[in-house]
Amino acid sequence: MLCAVNQSSPGVGPSQHAPVEAGLHARVLDHLGTAICSGGMAAGSVLSIDDLIDRYQVSRSVIREVLRVLASMGLIETRRRVGIMIQPAEVWSVFDPQVIRWRLASDGRMAQMRSITELRTAIEPHAAWLTAARIDDDEASELVGLAAKMWAAGKAGDEARFLNLDIEFHGRVLAASGNEMFAKLQLIVAEVLAGRHYHHLMPHYPDEQALQLHTDVAQAIQRRDGERAREAMVGIMEQGFAEMKSLWEQSSEPDGA
Repeated sequence: MLCAVNQSSPGVGPSQHAPVEAGLHARVLDHLGTAICSGGMAAGSVLSIDDLIDRYQVSRSVIREVLRVLASMGLIETRRRVGIMIQPAEVWSVFDPQVIRWRLASDGRMAQMRSITELRTAIEPHAAWLTAARIDDDEASELVGLAAKMWAAGKAGDEARFLNLDIEFHGRVLAASGNEMFAKLQLIVAEVLAGRHYHHLMPHYPDEQALQLHTDVAQAIQRRDGERAREAMVGIMEQGFAEMKSLWEQSSEPDGA
């Protein structure tokens, strides 16, 4: 249970309460979001503000703000004469990075991984094709350098550095595509890559073929070879599927096939 905020503590002014309230808001939001996305709070269940205040021992304003955020994500809806109702997954904002994070933390993480990997397979190869035509020379050179750094970090088994470089690499390709909607997918890709590492769904040492394919993408983009960039990015996506397929097969969780 979360600790209560002592609103009457002597010597604590409003400016000192704000960080405490913000911290409690984040913790309550994370707990409720995870509970909903994991199915711990089933669709159709009704929440009470007073019950939530008692459960988390926080102020009414904290609970109201948490519920406002959850409603903006489609996880709950307030209905007259009913209350605050948990919504089914079909109406959730599934592109919201926080919703993705909560789903990755649930027992349904494999299905979420599969869903996002399928999305990436549809989008990122075309983004690489566009990037080859639209990126400037300096950015293209930096992308090649980034692939080289990924190779070094992967071979060294430096998982944290490899993760950061991997996120940056794919983010740069999406951003340099010149398509503002593709660029917005950077946050989703970052969440799923971070989730794979956090939940130990990545090998300690990246497959050498995957490292080579990132280099191939970068070099093809630098040469303005859109078709080769697309092919190499498809290879990266297929490699990701291959790595996760064995995990899906080992898991009792349905993979959505």
